[in-house]
Amino acid sequence: MAMATAHDTPRTTPARWQDFLQLMKPRVMSLVVFTALTGLVCAPGTINPILGAVAVLCIAVGAGASGALNMWYDADIDAKMRRTRGRPVPAGKVQGADALGLGVVLSLFSVMLMGVATNWLAAGLLAFTIVFYAVVYTMWLKRWTAQNIVIGGLAGALPPVIGWAAVTGTAPANAWLLCAIIFMWTPPHFWALSLYTSEDYAKAGVPMMPVVKGATSTRLQILVYSLLLIPICIAPAFTGLGGPVYLGVSALGGLVFLLLAWRLYRSHAGEAADPRNDDGLYDVRAGARDARNLFAFSILYLTLLFATLLGEHLAGVAPLELL
Repeated sequence: MAMATAHDTPRTTPARWQDFLQLMKPRVMSLVVFTALTGLVCAPGTINPILGAVAVLCIAVGAGASGALNMWYDADIDAKMRRTRGRPVPAGKVQGADALGLGVVLSLFSVMLMGVATNWLAAGLLAFTIVFYAVVYTMWLKRWTAQNIVIGGLAGALPPVIGWAAVTGTAPANAWLLCAIIFMWTPPHFWALSLYTSEDYAKAGVPMMPVVKGATSTRLQILVYSLLLIPICIAPAFTGLGGPVYLGVSALGGLVFLLLAWRLYRSHAGEAADPRNDDGLYDVRAGARDARNLFAFSILYLTLLFATLLGEHLAGVAPLELL
């Protein structure tokens, strides 16, 4: 496979610190930090607060490293898509070599510091996450298969396991249950987005599900994954991880999620030309609103799930332990 041609885009403006921060995908990083912190707090036992903060910092830096490596390699396709053409490398604000260097340095720093400050299981999981996202997903899956988001979603699902391992040095079933929630959440979340950004992916040659299988098949798969997702989201209330508040949030939120997925399945989202009114993700015409609504609610639902778990454990709410 040829190396991305936009890596050497000439710099047209002086690079600012904000441009390098943007390379690290701060919005994605914030979600990674949040889910990792939840795993760290939910883990049994205690960790020195300073070491806990260092662990979260390492996970954040590792996520930023993954983002920088992704933006370096994907500069060619980013330049072709409305949603990503303003990113620092395709926009000429940062040289591709600088993005690559930043990603490599941050990767090494985060993994080594995690190993020294906590344990090498957490460091190994962090290293695996970076390599999986930057190499397996970015360089291979994203450009090769319509299952890119399904398989590649593992990288975004691992932070709570890393946080848990930083405390205990282990990765038990409940840690992987948190991972499973994010893993199963990723396809309906991103496919809902891709239904109204599919022209971007087609222009860039990225085989996202609506491009390869069409809108009808994508809507059906979103519904199927949603039906599989909700029981997994409710499961922590039955494994000693979540309490009564979590059970209510996961169940009621899950019903709303399924309703939105059903409405999307019954709609014609993704069948018309690019329905966006601008370059944003939420300003869309009527035909894409069902896809937009599920995409937006999916973010809220995942946030509520992890916020509830985090709040219950910080408040000392006893888990249900129904099994």
